[in-house]
Amino acid sequence: MYPRILIVDDLHHKFKEEAAKLGYHCDDRPDISREEALSIIADYEGLAIRTKFLVDREVIDAGAKLRFIARAGAGMDNVDEEYAKSKDIACINAPEGNRDAVAEHAIAMLLSLMVNLRKGDIEIRNGKWDREGNRGWELMGKTVALIGYGNTGRAMARKLSGFDVEVIAFDKYKTGYSDAYVREMSMEQIVKLADVISFHIPLTRETRQLVDDEYLFHFKKPVFLLNTSRGEIVNTEAILKGINSGRILGAGLDVLEIEKFPALSEKPWFRDLVHTERVILSPHVAGWTFDSYRKISEVLSEKLKNLEI
Repeated sequence: MYPRILIVDDLHHKFKEEAAKLGYHCDDRPDISREEALSIIADYEGLAIRTKFLVDREVIDAGAKLRFIARAGAGMDNVDEEYAKSKDIACINAPEGNRDAVAEHAIAMLLSLMVNLRKGDIEIRNGKWDREGNRGWELMGKTVALIGYGNTGRAMARKLSGFDVEVIAFDKYKTGYSDAYVREMSMEQIVKLADVISFHIPLTRETRQLVDDEYLFHFKKPVFLLNTSRGEIVNTEAILKGINSGRILGAGLDVLEIEKFPALSEKPWFRDLVHTERVILSPHVAGWTFDSYRKISEVLSEKLKNLEI
């Protein structure tokens, strides 16, 4: 019998094709319900997911034969990774597949904020011609601080190298990572030097609501703030206060504490968020391009080769 993989989300066909070459039989069920998956998962050695499927203890316990969980994406937020590993279930993901997409999206947000691109466009469409009100900033000569220097942080540092900026980084769990693109710094140095701060960290107990009023208070200069990692690491009300006080010159938020409607529109801070000109929003798509869709599956299938099942 061939080992079987249950695919419960929309993955690029490359993953299925490459898995078949390795001797796996893939059941591609992107529209399967959780209840249906729970009823059949005991028959599978592998489970492939993307974003919508929560792999909690119930799923793991139901998958008596599971040997691996493959997450087509960067984070493992929707997988109880610790419990899976306690059951000798390997967990693999593909942050290499969308790191360039995230980095490019973050830089696009930054440039748009700095030159008031969205604001100016809206005003012209509404019959307003305001040159002075849309005078912007140049990125050249600024100091960009990356919080977290993993896959997306490194990709962003490389892409910023052509902008004549100083790129610095703080990563609590790494040392000695200075390279041709970035200088390692302490958080004390970051808050003194940063003109731009961009977050590239996972959501953990430690990082949840990390960016609050107190966190922002320590920065010595007004900053542009970018978050393309996880929405829950940032307190949105603190961002709005920072904008109103002048501590934050602009914020690019691809992710929010609460995502999707109607839940998002019910938050008390939502109205203020959408009416400020100093914020650019996108619907958690920084890592989701036509290219990354393919590359993530390619990376995931390559990692599948190295699993001992």
